[in-house]
Amino acid sequence: MMSIFIMIGAYRYYAGLAQRFGKTKWHFGLLAIGIYLGFQILFLFCYGIYKGLTNPTALSNNNNYDYGNFTFVNFISWLFAIAVVYGFHTYLEKKFTKEMVRKPSSEIEEIGNKE
Repeated sequence: MMSIFIMIGAYRYYAGLAQRFGKTKWHFGLLAIGIYLGFQILFLFCYGIYKGLTNPTALSNNNNYDYGNFTFVNFISWLFAIAVVYGFHTYLEKKFTKEMVRKPSSEIEEIGNKE
């Protein structure tokens, strides 16, 4: 449930960035969700490998770990995923700002045009 709230927040955060720079909002919203889910899958996959390497008997036991509930591993993965989403947002914001500076403004293009 917490992941759903984080994805909604990430979607709105990236959609706001896209709106500020005149981009398509839903493209960047889906990008945020993809970044979040991709990092979550990668993090929990790496945790499973770590768990298997450090304690091989833990994977063969029939202890069904439920990673859908609130656990310390999920809490850490949420924090890291939020940091990755924020970091990529900052990167995109700097990139779009540089693009806006490089583009000639519409006023310059209109010089010499008679009405």
